[in-house]
Amino acid sequence: MKTLQRYTFLLFSLALLASCQTDYAALPTYNGKKQLQAVIEVPAGSSTKLHYNRQTKAFEPEQQAGQDRIIPFLPYPANFGFIPSTETNAQKKPLEVIVLAGSVASGTVMEVIPVGVLQLETAGELDHKIIAVPARPSERSINASDYNSFTADYPAAKAILQQWFVHHNPTAKSKIVGWRNEQFAEQEIQRWMKL
Repeated sequence: MKTLQRYTFLLFSLALLASCQTDYAALPTYNGKKQLQAVIEVPAGSSTKLHYNRQTKAFEPEQQAGQDRIIPFLPYPANFGFIPSTETNAQKKPLEVIVLAGSVASGTVMEVIPVGVLQLETAGELDHKIIAVPARPSERSINASDYNSFTADYPAAKAILQQWFVHHNPTAKSKIVGWRNEQFAEQEIQRWMKL
């Protein structure tokens, strides 16, 4: 009887835990301090493409031909994720963000400051990537807080991001359209926020 009670308690505990999982996609775009939030899916330095599954509320490897998708190029040069409570298309894809900082784990929610937008054309569609730095100076690996300082002080970082996004997925046939500043980034975030 005790074994059955333990088993029942374990099942109840697991069900309760599963129902309490954070829905990262539904987090507010801006937190209570009016600071933009980013949810990290892929840590800097990883070669495995992860994505947040809204149904399971878990960070899972993206599948390609039944296998975990491994980037056939250099690993991610920065933390890759999304801005919560945004949707950019009919597939409800959130607005993507690249956070220039040391590697953080999948599922990390960071307060960030946008410093620009990398504009790509991928498969014939315009694709915007918000480029951001952590809001906390102690978490930053570069000392830029706007597009002008990012461009003036870190031109090599811009070049690395451009080359990586053009070459990391050869089947996407991405090409650079250009760069936009932090005001454009804020407009994009406001444009795609779910009301």
